[in-house]
Amino acid sequence: MTTTLDRVAQPAVALRPARLSLTPKTALAGRLDGAWWPYSRDLEAELPALAATLDETWGRITRVSVNPSRWPVIPRKVAVAGHLLHVGWFTEQDPDKLILLSYTVGRWDLLVIPPETEP
Repeated sequence: MTTTLDRVAQPAVALRPARLSLTPKTALAGRLDGAWWPYSRDLEAELPALAATLDETWGRITRVSVNPSRWPVIPRKVAVAGHLLHVGWFTEQDPDKLILLSYTVGRWDLLVIPPETEP
């Protein structure tokens, strides 16, 4: 497995709506907070729509962490609606999970549905 850290800014891409399902507030604490189904394995293209959607619900998302086994290129920062989203990776993290952090509300864990999954 090879992981590439992309340090070159990419051109802006038109945002497609995030495919996202969040668990109800009545769900037990410590479980997944929802599921995200990206269109591709390109974090640079996928994270802006996800963060923009969640910024409205959860407050500004500031950090994301992923397992590098599922993402061929992991940018250090991604521009999202006027701010930067810092991206980190940990091999110990569940490869099918995305962890989101916000200064105002805390942490959320999303199950990542592989983009190649049939509807």
